[in-house]
Order: sequence, then structure tokens, then C-alpha cells
Amino acid sequence: MSERLTIGQLYPSKILPATQSAAQRSSQQEKTQASFNRIFQDELLKFSNHAAKRLEQRGIELKGEQLARIQNAIDKAAAKGSKESLILMKDMALIVNVPNRTVVTAMDGSSIQDNVFTQIDSAVVIS
Repeated sequence: MSERLTIGQLYPSKILPATQSAAQRSSQQEKTQASFNRIFQDELLKFSNHAAKRLEQRGIELKGEQLARIQNAIDKAAAKGSKESLILMKDMALIVNVPNRTVVTAMDGSSIQDNVFTQIDSAVVIS
């Protein structure tokens, strides 16, 4: 079943038969919306409050291209079954909870020096 997004709502591309009751149509729409929400949450990159504070304190700004590369790195880590991953990118490091797609903490270049990273099961290096 193909789906399309229209004005913030998800609708099936095929027209529901007129013989369906309003309750059946409502149930179908709720299932479709739940499916969209699940897919949306699975693809979304989130930042914990701690990570957001660290990014702000350390003056780290992530731009669109960087966010896309981080999401790609998370996808790669997830494909390998990672749970907690260290993502190294130029002069910053991020610890990410892979199943939740959540950045747990962030460090800049100076914070990375002489640091030991614990409680991770993988590392992804992004150039």
C-alpha cells in the first residue's frame, strides 16, 4: 500500500470503499497514522537534554549536511546491531543510543583529547 502525506495527515492513496462504516474508516486512519508515527520516530535524530546542553556549552553547531551524515552513521551502526555507539566526526565526538536514535552527549575537539570512552559497543568514524 503506498501512502502520501497531505497537510500533516497520512492517507492511503487508494479510496476507501463507500460500503465501509465511519468506524471502519476511522480505525483504518488510526492504523495508518500509527504506522507513519512509528516510521517517523525511527528516522528522526533526537538529542537528550544533556547532549543539547553540551552542544550549547561547547559551541558546537550541527548543520544539515552534518546531521545527515550522523543519521547515516547511526543507520550503519544499527545495521551491525549496535546499542551505544561513539561517532567521531572531524573535531567532535557524539555518544548515541542507536535503537532510540538519540544523541546522549557531545564533545568538541579539546574534550576528546586524553578521554576514555566507556559503555559503548561500537565506533563510527565520519570523515
